[in-house]
Amino acid sequence: MSTQFTTAKCAIMGESALINSGEQIAKIGKNALIITGKHITQSGILKQLTDLLIDNSVAFSVFNDITGEPTDEMIVASVESYKKGNCDFIIGIGGGSPLDSAKACAAMSVLPGVISDYAEKEILGDFPPVVLIPTTSGTGSEVTKFTIITDTKTDVKMLLKGEALLPTLAIIDPSLSYSAPKNVTSATGIDALTHAVEAYTSKKATPVTDVFALSAIKRIFKYLPTAYEDGANKKAREEMAIAAYEAGLCINNSSVTVVHGMSRPIGALFHVPHGFSNAMLIVPCLEYAVDGCYSRFADIARAIGAADDEIDDKDAADLFLVELKKLIKAVEIPSLVEYGIDRSTFIESSDKMATDALASGSPSNTRKKLEKKDILEVYKNALI
Repeated sequence: MSTQFTTAKCAIMGESALINSGEQIAKIGKNALIITGKHITQSGILKQLTDLLIDNSVAFSVFNDITGEPTDEMIVASVESYKKGNCDFIIGIGGGSPLDSAKACAAMSVLPGVISDYAEKEILGDFPPVVLIPTTSGTGSEVTKFTIITDTKTDVKMLLKGEALLPTLAIIDPSLSYSAPKNVTSATGIDALTHAVEAYTSKKATPVTDVFALSAIKRIFKYLPTAYEDGANKKAREEMAIAAYEAGLCINNSSVTVVHGMSRPIGALFHVPHGFSNAMLIVPCLEYAVDGCYSRFADIARAIGAADDEIDDKDAADLFLVELKKLIKAVEIPSLVEYGIDRSTFIESSDKMATDALASGSPSNTRKKLEKKDILEVYKNALI
């Protein structure tokens, strides 16, 4: 059986990647719309980028109204800014939200209709070039063909996908993540871990994605606690940036499974950032799904040194879950209730969330067959 492997057209990686990318950006376009959020603007990171553009004679305008998870309304506003500025390419800089927004803005600057017309469909078109610069190590959006945008009319997180959404250039500079708050470091790091574990245990896994997935998992277990405790640790930040990139490559080609399918409705209904909702669900979801492929979870346990070949697959898979719980505790991921989600409201919303989770298609990639009753059971377990 043949497989296809896709990623961003080009990636510049490592310390000082941003300041070394000026000439490459200047080849892409002459007038950029920068899409970001106010934290990046206030932190001084945006100035690093704009100074670079000025030095390379690239004009720009800034849209910094991405507040929280991107919505269809934000995308409409960003497209208006793109057209008003007569821009010819887009730069997204920040966490997953600005990066996803940049891809969506590029698509909707060309496509007719509204963004919800393209939910769960393969998007085709000749879109403006996109440069993506992550400041967190988690989503992997800088190398994927996906963008997730909330439909404000239905409270559904829409998955939009297509190779036309692949960025022209990804700039992965770990120094940009030094100032990330501890809770963002932990949530985005577990988000990257979720990508890697789901990719490895997905029905769509391939020999190539397996290599990247196991590599990312090993890096995250080793370096996320350090990055969490010491945000300025260069080695830990570099390894986490690589891990997020590897995990992004994986989901771009083998997709995600039950955790992502179940986390999107939580994000849409309770306005929880994507990384946090994944991090809060990874344990209950994987505990439920582990018996669908003990051998794959056992491989992960052996890769991180939690088990050896003398231990059978079921016991090894259980040891992986033990180590996962330790990691979740070490980086202080809250439970749903600790995060502030009202228990009764969550229970009342669970039927809609289960329906939306299954409709996303992601749970169907899980090797264990999952029905609505299973999704509801996991939501119930997540509240314990």
